[in-house]
Amino acid sequence: MLELIKAGGFVMWPLMLCSVLAVAIIGERLLSLRRARVAPPGAAAMAREWITRGDMTPEQLRTLEEGSALGQVLAAGLMNRRHSRAVVREAIEDAGRHAASELDRYLDALGTIAAVAPFLGLLGTVLGMIHMFSGLGEAGMGNPAVLATGIAQALTTTATGLGIAIPSLIFYRYLRSRVNTLLSDMEREAVRLVEILKGEREAG
Repeated sequence: MLELIKAGGFVMWPLMLCSVLAVAIIGERLLSLRRARVAPPGAAAMAREWITRGDMTPEQLRTLEEGSALGQVLAAGLMNRRHSRAVVREAIEDAGRHAASELDRYLDALGTIAAVAPFLGLLGTVLGMIHMFSGLGEAGMGNPAVLATGIAQALTTTATGLGIAIPSLIFYRYLRSRVNTLLSDMEREAVRLVEILKGEREAG
């Protein structure tokens, strides 16, 4: 690894930092965006059961709110259930915006890494070519070591930049799709909750 960094020059250090950050973000988001953690199936069913029985307590609502992102949205609606439909919807939308912000956390950073890494690799390529031609100007064509060093730096940084950018972009797209799916499911459950609270739909 040290030989690889040495061959690529100082541009390899920001590339290695991008690599570490990308791995950390991907791992954290894969754990945080699990459906069981964001929108557990039992949360909506439990809320509907409470509405049917009419025995919601502050402790139950607090437990629901703290359990998941979907729970936050549903609890916001249930806490305002005695108000008008507009108030309930506004409370749910506010909670939904907060939940969406939490789900989106770090994804912009991952997208930035995917976009920047190839340019860092290109910068290393340009610097390698400059180093090569500067060396040729000083030592002439009779020194192949100068040519090999410049080419090695150019190829190493380019390959490293692409090696970081490609998986980062793949996971960024995948995680973004997962967030959109989870938000869509949460919105559907929130609309259903409002309809049940206002007597427009059966709780079952």
